[in-house]
Amino acid sequence: MAQTFYKTERDRTSIELAAIAVRAGAAIMEVYRSDFVTRTKADDTPVTLADHRAEAVILPALANLLPGVPVISEESFDASRPAPASGATFVLVDPLDGTREFVKRNGEFTVNIALIEADRPIAGCVYAPAIGELYFAGTGAYSIAQGVESPLDAATAHRVEARVAPPRGAVALVSRSHRDPDTERFLATQGELRHESIGSSLKFCRIAAGLADLYPRFGPTMEWDIAAGHAVLQAAGGTVLTPQGASFLYGKFASALRNGPFIARGRTTQAPLFNDPEH
Repeated sequence: MAQTFYKTERDRTSIELAAIAVRAGAAIMEVYRSDFVTRTKADDTPVTLADHRAEAVILPALANLLPGVPVISEESFDASRPAPASGATFVLVDPLDGTREFVKRNGEFTVNIALIEADRPIAGCVYAPAIGELYFAGTGAYSIAQGVESPLDAATAHRVEARVAPPRGAVALVSRSHRDPDTERFLATQGELRHESIGSSLKFCRIAAGLADLYPRFGPTMEWDIAAGHAVLQAAGGTVLTPQGASFLYGKFASALRNGPFIARGRTTQAPLFNDPEH
C-alpha cells in the first residue's frame, strides 16, 4: 500500500506533514497530562503552553521541509506583516485546534497543517493525539490509528472516502463549543437529520471517513481552523463550499484570514473518485 501514497509530490508532502503533526502531538500530550494553566488571548479565546510547544515543533520542521514557503500559524500570526502575494503557495497551521476541548480534557482537539496553492488546500493533515486518530491527504485521503509514542508508518494507513448521504439516518455535525443561530436555522431547512456534536477539525474527518454527512458553519472561524480538514475532506470526495455554492478559498489576508460561512458535505455521487490512484 505504501507505494500508492508516493505517486505524486503532493502525496509525499502530505506524509511529511503528518509526521510533523505526530511530533507536535507528543509535545501537546506532555502538557495535557500535566497541571497546565490556561490564559485568555486578546480575542477572548483560550491558549495554553501546549499551543506554543506544538508551534515550536512545527515551524522549524516546516522551514526544513518547505524552505522559502511562508508559514502562517495561529499563535505567531501578525496581520501587520507583509502578506504573501495573491495566489502564492503558503502553509496554514493551527498548532492546537480546539483549545476549549483541550481545557475540558475531552480529547477532541487536533493539530492542523495544510499546504495552500492558488488559494486552495492541496495537501494537509489533522491529528488528534489524545484519541489516536491521524488523517492525511494529498491526491487521496487516508487514516491511521496513531499513538504519540510511535513514529508514523504510512504503510499502516487505510483509504477513507466520504459517503453519499443516506435517504434515512443522515448525520449533521455541529460544534461542541460554538453553536450559533444562523447554523441552527440552516440545519432546520435540511430535513430529518441526526445531530452530533464534536470539537475541532474532527468534523471534516468524520465526514471524510463516511461517518457523517454535513457540517455547516455560519459562525466565525479562521483559515487555519479549517484548511487541513478541508484538504482531507476534498481528497475523500467531499466538498467545502460557500452557502451560495462557490468554491471556498484561502489567502484572505485583507480580512486577516477570517472566514465567511461554509458548508462541508460528503459525496454527491457513487462514481469512483477521479483522483483515486487505484482507478
